[in-house]
Amino acid sequence: MKHSIRRQFSIIFIGVMAGTILLLLLANNLFLGRYYEHRKQRVIFDAYDSIKQAAGSDSYGSDQFQQELEQVCRSYNISICIMDVQSKVKYVSTNGGKELEARLLGYIFAFPMDVVEVLQTGDEYSLQRTNSDGIEYLELCGRLDSGISFLMRTPMESITESARLANTFFIYVGCIGALAGAIIFWIVSRRITKPILELNRISEQMVQLDFEAKYQGKDRNEVDLLGENINKLSETLEKAISELKTANNELKKDIAQKEEIDEMRKEFLANVSHELKTPIALIQGYAEGLQEGIDDDSESRDFYCEVIVDEAGKMNRMVQQLMALNQIEFGTDVVSMERFDVVEMIENYLQSVTILVRQKDVQVKIDSYDPIYVWADEFRTEEVFANYFTNAVNHCEKERIISIDLEQLEGKVRVKVFNTGEPIPEEALEHLWEKFYKVDKARSREYGGSGVGLSIVKAIMDSMHQQYGVENYKNGVLFWFELELVQEKIETDSCVVV
Repeated sequence: MKHSIRRQFSIIFIGVMAGTILLLLLANNLFLGRYYEHRKQRVIFDAYDSIKQAAGSDSYGSDQFQQELEQVCRSYNISICIMDVQSKVKYVSTNGGKELEARLLGYIFAFPMDVVEVLQTGDEYSLQRTNSDGIEYLELCGRLDSGISFLMRTPMESITESARLANTFFIYVGCIGALAGAIIFWIVSRRITKPILELNRISEQMVQLDFEAKYQGKDRNEVDLLGENINKLSETLEKAISELKTANNELKKDIAQKEEIDEMRKEFLANVSHELKTPIALIQGYAEGLQEGIDDDSESRDFYCEVIVDEAGKMNRMVQQLMALNQIEFGTDVVSMERFDVVEMIENYLQSVTILVRQKDVQVKIDSYDPIYVWADEFRTEEVFANYFTNAVNHCEKERIISIDLEQLEGKVRVKVFNTGEPIPEEALEHLWEKFYKVDKARSREYGGSGVGLSIVKAIMDSMHQQYGVENYKNGVLFWFELELVQEKIETDSCVVV
């Protein structure tokens, strides 16, 4: 990643390390010399205070005091020489103190000395920088009120050389430390950035609406708390999106249903208007004829009245069918599933239409069956069969035979109604179940068909969730529907002709 936190942290760490090293080098160059000189002065003044205290208590000649001075001289590389009032040596340090005797006498008797710079003076002392044999020293000499003279000297090593060596050391150590620190930080930072990268991966999946990935953290730090919140956010978003999609799907269904209802309403109005236009025109025309007395003889008046009654009856039947279809399609009429004998239902219906069969001069064939019990709405099932049978009677031609069969299937019984005659055109088969569709409008008008019967069949069978259909044969047409079978065994005997 070009701008990863890991890389940024590493750059910041290396920058801080480099800045710290540079700051140390600068402080070393600017302040090391002063600090070194101040430290030397402090050591000399500490020794001076010790001598002054010992002189005040007259204990400077004791072995304990001398041991203490010797310890200071060895620890801080100081040479000391002390003389009494008679200029006799009372103490000389072992590390070069003998060389200071002559020099201390020179100070006592005010001989010219090689003083480079006087740094500080007091009532009893003088601090100065001197040079002897090319070596620079820091000296403190003076005479106490008690008459004791002293001289302390410590060499001043080359501050420049010390600073250079220190800077070189700092550079080496700093670079090694910075490199080692950068490597360690790079390794350790992976532990910090790894959960962040994991959260980034999870968030990318969430962008794609994939909420399966969950953050798994156990450190209980801030990143883990963020991961837990992202997990909760993921669950909330998944639930919200699921509810939104469900609501959206329902909305689409409602919109589609509304559009379908609108289309059905427009189609219904257009079809009803078309279907009612002819009978209304006929009723109006014949009624006006009666009113105006066009034909005064009783036979003509009876004919006019028969036409009016016949057309009014057709309109009434169509309205009733439309009302029934509307109740079925919109679920206002409850489907009452009950157990009944479909054979008995068919036989009773055929018995009721015996006169119609004889008037139409058709022959009905049905085998003799034992009782076949099914689960269905008996009243609606009879209406489906009645529509099939009525269509068969009205379109029966040639041999003028209607054949009714019951076929056993897996858990179903298929009721078939076949009539001889002309097959239905193939292009019309898929439209048969549409409201007001008529294959032959002139012939439908002849027997009073409204084009709603098969739409009612479709609505009834859909309400019971059963199959239905139509098949063409060379010598006729077969309509069928299926019902849920209770008693699966079907036995046939001799053929019965109605």
